[in-house]
Amino acid sequence: MQQLSYINATPTDLPLIVEIYNSTIASRMVTADTEPVTVESRIAWFEKHSQDKRPLWMIRAYNNTVVGWAGFQSFYGRPAYNATVEISIYLAPTERGKGLGTQVLQHCIHASPAYGIKTLLGFIFAHNQPSLKLFYTHGFEDWGTLPNVATLDGVEQTLKILGKRVA
Repeated sequence: MQQLSYINATPTDLPLIVEIYNSTIASRMVTADTEPVTVESRIAWFEKHSQDKRPLWMIRAYNNTVVGWAGFQSFYGRPAYNATVEISIYLAPTERGKGLGTQVLQHCIHASPAYGIKTLLGFIFAHNQPSLKLFYTHGFEDWGTLPNVATLDGVEQTLKILGKRVA
């Protein structure tokens, strides 16, 4: 098992965050974006993360190579939902399928209470079987299904909402 470290992202990390994110678009498995995003278009998203409430981590391997990023994003933007977040995990193309997702998800689950988080949500396409398996393996359950809400290349896709109480 590879030793990973989690470093708070800085604005200088944003180009790499965008590059890793954009590398997932073509697969039509991970995101509803259909065209690459720009660094400029992600600045406001980046600024919504705060290291004390909604961290955004760069994930590094033992040799200091960035293997991906992960973070928490506020759910629904209303104060009553402050203890609920959406979790995002994105691995670099060369790092996928190596079991790193398990380590990263475990880190996110264990770190959650320190940020006042009681509930984690994952929004995952129903056809993304690897991600669904990862989340189910770590105790996430089906909390909702939004049938055919996304159209990717003319094909309607279903979105699953998975949830887990952590505190």
